[in-house]
Amino acid sequence: MTRIFLSPPDVGPTERRLLLEAFDSNWIAPVGPFVDQFEQEISALVGVEHVAALSSGTAGLHLALHLLGIGPGDDVLVPTLTFVATANAVTYTGATPVFIDADPGSWCLDPELVRADLERRAAEGRLPGAIVTVDLYGRCADYRAITAISDRFGVPVIEDAAEALGASYRDRPAGSFGRMGVLSFNGNKIATSGGGGALVSTDGDLIERARHLATQARDEAPHYEHTQVGYNYRLSNLLAAVGIGQLQGLGERIERRRALEERYRAGFDGVDGISFLPPPTDGAVNHWITVVTVDPDRFGASSEDIRHALEAEDIESRPVWKPMHLQPLFRDHPVSGGTVAEHVFATGLCLPSGSQLSADDQQRVIDIVRASGPPRTR
Repeated sequence: MTRIFLSPPDVGPTERRLLLEAFDSNWIAPVGPFVDQFEQEISALVGVEHVAALSSGTAGLHLALHLLGIGPGDDVLVPTLTFVATANAVTYTGATPVFIDADPGSWCLDPELVRADLERRAAEGRLPGAIVTVDLYGRCADYRAITAISDRFGVPVIEDAAEALGASYRDRPAGSFGRMGVLSFNGNKIATSGGGGALVSTDGDLIERARHLATQARDEAPHYEHTQVGYNYRLSNLLAAVGIGQLQGLGERIERRRALEERYRAGFDGVDGISFLPPPTDGAVNHWITVVTVDPDRFGASSEDIRHALEAEDIESRPVWKPMHLQPLFRDHPVSGGTVAEHVFATGLCLPSGSQLSADDQQRVIDIVRASGPPRTR
């Protein structure tokens, strides 16, 4: 039996055909018709007019912060329960990430902690430069609450929707909230270009500036003229072709991952100590990764015990993101709360969720999980 991976790419003949078409056209560099088309299709999907296709989601976060003027001396509010790229991008600018705990009902940024932090900072006259939200594991943050808070204090929001392409909140697509939204097309995402990202915004001037900065900030001239520091952040035409193929099949992959999660829920129904977050009532998730939490006292084994049991059968699973305030890199940074994120990290486990996972292989996963402890029925 071959190894079962957590979230491998799901590519096929459409992506291969488009990739070869781009190759044969000799448009190889980070410019070309497939880059333009990819941006147009992202725009239609996310419902935001202006898009810059980039080399990674991290590049998008960095540019978004840079375009808002974030720099040394600024604080940026960041969820502590996230992948390190969210916080790393803040440090690229010289600013300081300030970590905010997760909401227990969604694991996304807790709006009440954001409100309390901004009220305190407003009284002290030192508001942060921005708020970065993260749509965690394909579930959108509470943007009605967060937007009301950010508007009240005049602090811009950047939406890190790297994990949430195809999800929505109150009928608006993930990526369409805040001053700018960031997408990722990394190899493990629900739609991949083999490595890539995008920055989206309703503000066309911001996206034009992002494109300029992402191509080494080269000024108009017959020679190479530069008046500011730029970056090599644009997406190649080859990878854009793959991304176009992935967007065409996004709905089918979301549906297959939704079915996987439903089978996991059915497979663990009645197993004491294994829990799922309830589906949101104000939006739709993209089911990128199915995550369970494990109560070791009730189940009889910990999430780490389960992970080892799966790994012994050549099946990949992973703990949830380790909170940023627990990372050695950021241990001295300020944090508001933290106990919710710590609990999710201690008990959470990401299960294989690839859209090509067969029913038989998924049943293997379910059986191994159930057998890894002495489960008791309710």
